[in-house]
Amino acid sequence: MKRAMFGKSAIVVLLCVASAACSPPTAAPAEKASAPAAAEGWTRPPMIRSVQRIPGGLVFSGQAEPGARVVLRSDSGPAHAAAADDQGRFEIRMIAPVGDLLLRPETQVGQDAAATPERLLIVAGGRGPVAILRTGGATRRLDRAPVLGAVDSDGRMRLVSGRSQPAGPPIDLQAGGESGRVTPDASGRWSLVLTPSMGPDEIRVGGRAFLWPGEGAGVAEGGGTQVERAGAGWRVVWSGPAGGRQTTWLPDAE
Repeated sequence: MKRAMFGKSAIVVLLCVASAACSPPTAAPAEKASAPAAAEGWTRPPMIRSVQRIPGGLVFSGQAEPGARVVLRSDSGPAHAAAADDQGRFEIRMIAPVGDLLLRPETQVGQDAAATPERLLIVAGGRGPVAILRTGGATRRLDRAPVLGAVDSDGRMRLVSGRSQPAGPPIDLQAGGESGRVTPDASGRWSLVLTPSMGPDEIRVGGRAFLWPGEGAGVAEGGGTQVERAGAGWRVVWSGPAGGRQTTWLPDAE
C-alpha cells in the first residue's frame, strides 16, 4: 500500500555524472568525520549524527554552531528546536510522529539562518527506518540497519552504502554480474557506485544477499514523495522541481 507524503515538497538527489554510467563499480568518496569549521560570516548547517528511541518519542543528537538554535522544520505541522551548547552539541526531543515525516534541518544564529540540503526522513513514526536523504551523496541511516543500509538510484546509476566495523576489513560486493570491494572509513561507513538495474536483482554484501526490488512506479515527474513497503524493506520515491525522479530503498533492520 502506498502512502503519499508531502505532495509539495521537493528533493533533488544528484547521485553521479552520466559519464560514469558504463564504468565498473567504483568506491564513492568517504564521508568526512565532521563538517568543516565555519568561516567568518558563514553559518554552518547542522549535522544530525544519531537518533535514540524513547517511550513515545525520538531524540536526535548532532553538531552545529556553538550556541546556535537548531530547528527541524516540516512543510506543515510544528517545528522542533533546541539550542546547541558551547561545544556545538545539541539534542532535539520530539513526540513520535504519526506515519511518515520529512524534516528540513537548519541552524539559526542571530539573524542568520542556514538550511542544510539534507532531509531527515522518519518512516512509520520511527518504527521504520530513520535516515538522512542527501543531495549529491549516499543516504545515511541513523537507525539500526544491516550492512547494506541503502540503495539510491536515479535510473542511470545506483549508489549502495552502509555501515560496518569502523576501519574494518574490506567488504566484497556483487550485483548484476559485477563485483567490487570497499573499505569502511573511520566511522565504519562505506559506499560504492553500481550500474543501474530496474530490478529486482540480488545485491550481495559481505556474503549476505539483499533483493533490490527495483524502481517504484512512484510519483509523476515534479510530484511529491511516497513511502511504501517493497520486499524486505522500504522504498522512498520522490522527484525534484525540475523532474529527475529518485528512488531510495532502505532494507529492514536485522
